[in-house]
Amino acid sequence: MRRRRQRRVRGRVSGTAARPRLNVYRSLSNIFVQVIDDDAGRTLAQASSVDSDLKAKLDGKKKLEQAQVVGAAVAERALAKGIKAVVFDRAGYRYHGRVKALADAARGAGLEF
Repeated sequence: MRRRRQRRVRGRVSGTAARPRLNVYRSLSNIFVQVIDDDAGRTLAQASSVDSDLKAKLDGKKKLEQAQVVGAAVAERALAKGIKAVVFDRAGYRYHGRVKALADAARGAGLEF
């Protein structure tokens, strides 16, 4: 079902150089997020709960809190590269829980979507 929703969403959502796509992948234990320019086929910024840079901040936190840290980190990295506005791609996941926490943290850190 998630794959079906993902195909439906990806039919409507595409990233450009002016407004790249913020893609979320949520596994059972980790969360990964990338800022992607689909026209060039390049990842512009990324963050995840397995990043060595973020490991110290994530120790002892629950998965929802980890998603908030990862969302803020990807927003900082995107803003450092001059990316202010993105298109949110939830990849077929329902917009609640960790996906919503990541999106809210990225918005709070300055990304527009």
